[in-house]
Amino acid sequence: MMFDELETDRLKLRMWRESDLDPYADMCADPLVMRYLGPGKVMTRPESWRSMAVFIGHWHMRGYSHWAVEEKATQKMIGRIGFLNPEGWPGFEIGWTLARHAWGKGYATEGAKVALQYAFKELDQRHVISLILAGSFLIERVFNIDGMGYLGYQSVLQRDYPVALGILVISSLLMLVGNILSDIVYAVVDPRIRFK
Repeated sequence: MMFDELETDRLKLRMWRESDLDPYADMCADPLVMRYLGPGKVMTRPESWRSMAVFIGHWHMRGYSHWAVEEKATQKMIGRIGFLNPEGWPGFEIGWTLARHAWGKGYATEGAKVALQYAFKELDQRHVISLILAGSFLIERVFNIDGMGYLGYQSVLQRDYPVALGILVISSLLMLVGNILSDIVYAVVDPRIRFK
């Protein structure tokens, strides 16, 4: 099996090692890290091991997968970034998960950019998707990467905001009119209500 390692100024995206299990299992046991992934549940240590094995197997079967992400300054494994496209999946997907102590440093964006370049140039992919659960500002913020489209927080401000505001105003007006009409109908129909 052949695989490439990728590097940025601060990160190394490399093949998995057995010694990655401890930091990976710790990351997968953190409810804040796991809340927007899959069913949103933490993984046990054996489930984390199987997750690593899936990534390694995906390398063997497809020639790409998630890399273990190592912080160069500390040489510690801090998460995963890479690609999946298992049988039945809707497309070639990029994804990432980083330990909480690695959040807010720009690592996800930095790693995803180099991974996307690899997908387009080395793997000759024409389309890359990412399936995310809406509601995580941190996840959506990373999607403002060149080449990933204009998604996430910026789209809410520039595209979705007028639509959401319009729906809110219209639904509020409809509720107000509905309440007034129901009060009038009750006043007309209910014999206990008398106007003097």
